[in-house]
Amino acid sequence: MKKLLIANRGEIACRVTSGARALGIPSVAVYSDADADALHVRMADEAVCIGGLSAAESYLDIGKIIEACAGSGADALHPGYGFLSENAAFAAAVEAAGITFVGPPAEAIRLMGDKLEAKRIAAEAGVPTIPGRPEALHSADAACEAAAAIGYPVLLKAQAGGGGRGMRIAHDQGECREGFEQAVREAQAAFGDGRVFVEKYLQRPRHIEVQILADSHGNVVYLGERECSIQRRHQKVIEEAPSPFVTPEMRAAMGEASVSLAKAIGYRSAGTVEFVADAHGSFHLLEMNTRLQVEHPVTEWVSGIDLVQWMLRIADGGKLDFSQDDVRLTGWSMEARVCAEDPQRGFLPSAGRLKTWRPPAAGARAMPAAADPKKAGPGSGAVRLDAGVEEGDEASVYYDSLIAKLIVCGATRAQAAARLARALDEFAVDGPATNLLFLASLARHPKFIEGDMSTAFIAEEYPDGFDPEAECPREMAELLAAVAVMAQDRCARHTPREWSEAVAISGGQERKLARAWGSGGLEVRFGRRTYRLNSAWRPFEPVARCEVVVGAAKRKKPEILSFGLERAGLGVTVSHAGRQQHCALLPPRSARLKRRMAARPRSSGISLLSAPMPGVLTKLRVEEGQEVKAGEEVGVIEAMKMENSLRSPRDGTVRRIEVRQGDNLDTGQVILHYA
Repeated sequence: MKKLLIANRGEIACRVTSGARALGIPSVAVYSDADADALHVRMADEAVCIGGLSAAESYLDIGKIIEACAGSGADALHPGYGFLSENAAFAAAVEAAGITFVGPPAEAIRLMGDKLEAKRIAAEAGVPTIPGRPEALHSADAACEAAAAIGYPVLLKAQAGGGGRGMRIAHDQGECREGFEQAVREAQAAFGDGRVFVEKYLQRPRHIEVQILADSHGNVVYLGERECSIQRRHQKVIEEAPSPFVTPEMRAAMGEASVSLAKAIGYRSAGTVEFVADAHGSFHLLEMNTRLQVEHPVTEWVSGIDLVQWMLRIADGGKLDFSQDDVRLTGWSMEARVCAEDPQRGFLPSAGRLKTWRPPAAGARAMPAAADPKKAGPGSGAVRLDAGVEEGDEASVYYDSLIAKLIVCGATRAQAAARLARALDEFAVDGPATNLLFLASLARHPKFIEGDMSTAFIAEEYPDGFDPEAECPREMAELLAAVAVMAQDRCARHTPREWSEAVAISGGQERKLARAWGSGGLEVRFGRRTYRLNSAWRPFEPVARCEVVVGAAKRKKPEILSFGLERAGLGVTVSHAGRQQHCALLPPRSARLKRRMAARPRSSGISLLSAPMPGVLTKLRVEEGQEVKAGEEVGVIEAMKMENSLRSPRDGTVRRIEVRQGDNLDTGQVILHYA
């Protein structure tokens, strides 16, 4: 292998570039017009423009990518994940062009890419599968008929799908009809194949997957399992290895089933066999992903095996130099997917320039040569960041919302979870909205810490969505207010040495306090409770790292905590542990005067509907003069490879429509006016 072309973008393209560089293999990036200045382009040794803005015009264009190989002299190609990575025709075309495909044989991709064929092969190999209708459905009527025969709830699933795209849960005939149409459209857009089938939806299962590695010499090993049950809309959010649910016996059974399936199709390269498991430990095949997974770093850290490098070695004819008996899992690792999306607006995709991008202290993009779970603290080997962006880059509206992965390790699960929570608190981003606060909330959720989870975790624990500004426990609210006091005093260069009274206004509430600065930092009193803060924070830094002591005991050991800080209006917005609070500090007299000021009346009428995110208006379902009901779907916006239903916020009549189907919309762009 003399030169490697990476047929992908974002963080996975950066990750593969690092892996190739470690083996001394020069890399070639391909990029669309939207990605001309992207990080994966800057990292590679060479770059080739394949034009276009959308994925269909660039990263999904087989002809352009093979031409890029020929033009650059690349003799090997790594597909990454997503896009064409599980496209059998692409793998075959690459091999036919005399280029080494860094992945499995095209036939293995074809067999596992056809979910119905995969179920048949798995059953023959003795791997348990989920009950369902083993045929593609050609209409919503056929889907409803099949669903009724299986029994609701059911899962409508793209035959060529993956990554949660082209999947919809239906609990009744209405949801089945609507979900079928959405799944077909989404699957066609993402994979160029709109075929959909239906299977029984198992409620509250755990999603557990097994990593395998196979060479072309007949050797296949499994590298333990990953727990991927924390999901939203079938998209994984936090993953870990190993699973807190899996016993050694279950691990062996799942691993052996995965190896049997891989051998049945003549598999080669890295691959993942995904299962759903019930509370009793019974497991059923979900699918096999014939590519590198997004969450592969957690397996790398507990196994010490670099999967990207092994993919390259295997593609070059290399033989695994270890056996199943040599595989040892050490410590614990967790990964959180950092996405450009807004949790406070229903996780709508976000886009824009990253004005601030300050990850927690982390190692190289690629896995350290020898991962040591016993190393302590962020920045000393326990935190890894796989990112597709740097400060100043854009989160693009044209592609997936995933912009980075934050990975931590620890000697135990508890240590890994604590490090993940702390690292998320230290992560500062300004620009497009991200899910960082939501991730921080998940990482501290009692049930997550206990390992009590299922694929319904987010739906059950956050039934009303996520609001970091919701009312929080008194002690947390006071702590955030105390940090805001520190920030405002430092910014105003006002640090009273004597006790000074003030009022902190946050969340519509007033909290009387007294504060004083001394050699040990700031001391803030709310009634009988005292908070002592000592920090080297300087104004306008996005994260404050503080020594915090709660209570009056002078000899208490301080806890080290990190807080996000942002000046906003007359106050400061403080975030920590998935909570966010805007706080303004006023002298007592100013607070009394503020109480007497009349509040500005708010208009309750909704006169228009605007785009909640940037994207393409793929469907417009209303016309001028039409009556609509609150909650009725009036259109569909496609953004970051996902369909997002646009629903009317009120009953009313459509007076005027400002856009047309197929238009590219900006956030806030007016779509229609109500009469």
